[in-house]
Amino acid sequence: MFENIIRNVSRFIDLTEEEQKTFTGLLSCQTFSKKAVLLREGEICQFEGYIQKGCVRLYCLDDNGTEVTLLFAIEDWWISDIASFQEQKPSKVYIEALEDSEIYVLTPATKEKLLQEIPKFERVFRMLVQRNLSTLKNRLVDTISKTATDRYLEFIKIYPSIPQRVAQYYIASYLGVSKEFVSTIRKRLASKEK
Repeated sequence: MFENIIRNVSRFIDLTEEEQKTFTGLLSCQTFSKKAVLLREGEICQFEGYIQKGCVRLYCLDDNGTEVTLLFAIEDWWISDIASFQEQKPSKVYIEALEDSEIYVLTPATKEKLLQEIPKFERVFRMLVQRNLSTLKNRLVDTISKTATDRYLEFIKIYPSIPQRVAQYYIASYLGVSKEFVSTIRKRLASKEK
């Protein structure tokens, strides 16, 4: 049941069988149906979650009320509003399930207990935060310096399964382009593959 999450954290630390039991004993498995909102702007994020199954997105609303997708998270990824979770302050983002999803969750209390009982988990969460910062920085640089076509190509390299799993308008909102542009570029790329 917990093989995937154990494999995920084992990329950063080695766990004894006892430590694995302690860790998995602190997780709660939550299921969310497609379109379920896990976090709303203004709420305080009460979870860091590992996606066992499904696809979720993190998004915000711009000044016009338009949704801007900031991140997709699929199997073997972690999802949270790190700033809201850590500081216990209201979130500026939404997190929504795009598919029926199964997520292993740590709350602030269970994460604190985990860090007290197995201090080496600090490394896991530090590495996850560093990876998150690197991903966001690369995305910002790409948005500034690359064409929309190049951004789409980079997107499908990072998220190869997403175009088959989510509506085009979510991808368009992530890339900052129209859904018509996404449709056009997909057709153009498909014709080159033939």
